[in-house]
Amino acid sequence: MNHTVADFDFDLPQELIAQHPTPERSASRLLDGRALPATERVFRELPDLLEPGDLLVFNDTRVIRARLHGAKDTGGSVEALVERVLPGTEDGRHEVWAHLRASKSPRAGQTVHFHNAAGERFAAEVLGRCGPENGLFHLRLPGDALTLLEQFGHVPLPPYITHADDEDDARRYQTVFARVPGAVAAPTAALHFDEGVLAALEARGVRRASVTLHVGAGTFQPVRVESISDHRMHSEWFEVPQATVDAIAETRARGGRVIAVGTTTLRSLESAALGTPDRLPRAGARDTDIFITPGFDFRVVDRLVTNFHLPRSTLMMLVSAFAGFDAIRTLYADAIARRMRFFSYGDAMLLQRAASAGNDGDPSGNSAVPR
Repeated sequence: MNHTVADFDFDLPQELIAQHPTPERSASRLLDGRALPATERVFRELPDLLEPGDLLVFNDTRVIRARLHGAKDTGGSVEALVERVLPGTEDGRHEVWAHLRASKSPRAGQTVHFHNAAGERFAAEVLGRCGPENGLFHLRLPGDALTLLEQFGHVPLPPYITHADDEDDARRYQTVFARVPGAVAAPTAALHFDEGVLAALEARGVRRASVTLHVGAGTFQPVRVESISDHRMHSEWFEVPQATVDAIAETRARGGRVIAVGTTTLRSLESAALGTPDRLPRAGARDTDIFITPGFDFRVVDRLVTNFHLPRSTLMMLVSAFAGFDAIRTLYADAIARRMRFFSYGDAMLLQRAASAGNDGDPSGNSAVPR
């Protein structure tokens, strides 16, 4: 079946877009969509749905305070969202790629002054345009980028969350196992896990492994073309450790299942397994702009824990590829009827890879678009 972007659209009542997290991480709702009709559960029940010997793979990226406010040297206001922190240069300065919002875009050689609530400031030099289609700005900062962002930056809440970030967001828009700083958006399926759930998983005999993918702002962008083949996917840096590859191989040998926590984890594992004869991911770090649509040949992931995604988004296409187009349409309609909470601070669902995944509309069994 050939899909258009409109096939992944749906009507969502505005009041179902979660503006704040549940008071307790694991008290969010979980729609068990492994089979239809789906069953509603509480997220802390997830360990009961898994088996000893299964492997949960998490994304251990850490969200940085990526949003900055300031002004150009000519006086016009500027808002920046740091997309990627680059390695430090020889003189000790650090550079970033960033989205800049201003009435008139700054030119190479101009200075942008960023400030915090205490009135402290630092100056960043604009080196020029960069990134895909020159859509980002290359900035040079006067010191360690992560240190400056921690001192001057704000939590980069998604565009559909309407309140300004506060200390609760600093704590809750971060997973309990966040380790490697670099993401500008949280791997939101993992926000439901707390120490109690992790302890219950261990007691159940479910093993854990991790990847790192620094989520970019492009994760929130709807697809603005009608033909899926015309969409250009944003690029993100990821790393799969050898220990995770070994854990997947051992799980497969024992007959266990690999469960990805979040679409970022799934994209990392499936990107690293593209073209591998043993259908295992290869360890290492690289960029990926893999675009997973119905017909994709999933090599690694058997189940997926994920939140509910934006209409017309690449993530709607991904979950439709994974669980089946018709199944996802049914699950989303069910979730809306149940008044479940959507998007980053919303509820979750557990999906089973469809038996037909890899054969829907692509006889080759592979509709990823790696570039």
